[in-house]
Amino acid sequence: MKLSFRIASSPKTLFIVILLGCMVAALPASAQEGLLDTSPPKGITVEEIIQRFAAKEKEFKVARDQYTYRQDVKVMVMDGETVTGEYHEVFDVLFDDKGRRLENVVFAPQSDLEKGGLSMDQGDFEDIRRRLPFVMTSDEISEYNVLYVGQQQEDELHCYVFDLAPKTIQPKKRYFQGRIWVDDHDYQIVKTYGQGVPEIRDSKKKGKEEHLYPKFTTWRQQIDGQYWFPVYTKADDELHFKMGDVHIKEIVKYEDYKRFGSNVKILYEGKELPKGEKKPPEQKKPDEKDPNPPQK
Repeated sequence: MKLSFRIASSPKTLFIVILLGCMVAALPASAQEGLLDTSPPKGITVEEIIQRFAAKEKEFKVARDQYTYRQDVKVMVMDGETVTGEYHEVFDVLFDDKGRRLENVVFAPQSDLEKGGLSMDQGDFEDIRRRLPFVMTSDEISEYNVLYVGQQQEDELHCYVFDLAPKTIQPKKRYFQGRIWVDDHDYQIVKTYGQGVPEIRDSKKKGKEEHLYPKFTTWRQQIDGQYWFPVYTKADDELHFKMGDVHIKEIVKYEDYKRFGSNVKILYEGKELPKGEKKPPEQKKPDEKDPNPPQK
């Protein structure tokens, strides 16, 4: 998940767009992934890979919109190992009797993030819905600089690795900036690492309100043998406000995917998916205590 935060007592506005090259340098070292092979792909061009995964992402977006699931969101402000403030929400994404998509909140105690010195704005909630389960479709690819980084083993998957950054920042619009892993068999994104942008910083120390965003990792898992849907997001980051650093953790779980029984056709590679297919063995979820951030 990607949430923008502001120090509750601070007052604001100045967009900082981090350049793609700077973003690559800021990526943390890998603990569990295979070594990054920077050689060019064989038997296919970089542009062809981009076109394929963007087209598959468009199919994925349509397909996921026809599934119900539960999303469990938790954001914590930390002081060492002590939680000093927390936001927690659980909601089901469902359809009403007319087939319209809706959210049903099943658990939402009063947030006390302010006790930890932070509060959430509209950008935070937008990131929860859209940036964390990031989708890069053929309709949106032109808005981004896409840089081929290399090839890397991600668990049992062999992946092409790309870095993304928005070409320009349009007013009141949020973007993803970071790294994606694309399976070389299905040409679908199986993992993302990055953050929501733009950020707002008080770089000139004029007492402006700051909105900062922690870096997150989202893992996907193959559902119904076809699409790689997001199943788990984790962030553990230090936000460097002018008034002091704030350590936050975020965990988002996407659970219990079920295809909605409507008359809407879900296509995969141009063919309609049959209903009631048996799920293949699922890729195990990442260890919550030891996420594997990407390699430089």
